[in-house]
Amino acid sequence: MADPIRKRPPLQVVREGNPGHRPVDEGVKLPPAELAEPDWLETFPPVRGDNEQQALSRRCREIARREWRRVVPVLKICAGLAEVDATLLQDYCICVARIDQCERELSKSGLVLLGERGWQKNGATTIVGQYRQQLARYIGELGLSPSARGRLTPPKGDDDGDDPFD
Repeated sequence: MADPIRKRPPLQVVREGNPGHRPVDEGVKLPPAELAEPDWLETFPPVRGDNEQQALSRRCREIARREWRRVVPVLKICAGLAEVDATLLQDYCICVARIDQCERELSKSGLVLLGERGWQKNGATTIVGQYRQQLARYIGELGLSPSARGRLTPPKGDDDGDDPFD
């Protein structure tokens, strides 16, 4: 049953129909922008001396770069990106890179480690859990899951047709 308190997203109203002919709230419109990819070298700087840390930073840069290049073109079309979205997207990419880093650490070291007081949970398990919670929020905000896409309002194009599904 539909929630009588929460309004349906505009795209859902168009898809399912508007039998009551109530006005559809279009939401806030921001001008689209061409977002420049962040300097990942600044975010994940090389570490002097330690080859393993250098490799980790290099991998984080590559994962973040790949994720940025994967989602930005899709979001330009689906959600319409504005300049204010750049930080959110950068944080999303950092989150994906850090999850990869933690998962690799867990695969290498294991879920539990032998410490001073016996076997203890690897700290990376807590960190990766927090990053995954944050990633779920970013996915919802950016419309990167099927349910989140239903809540997004696509940007208005230059087409003169009224059908949003053309």
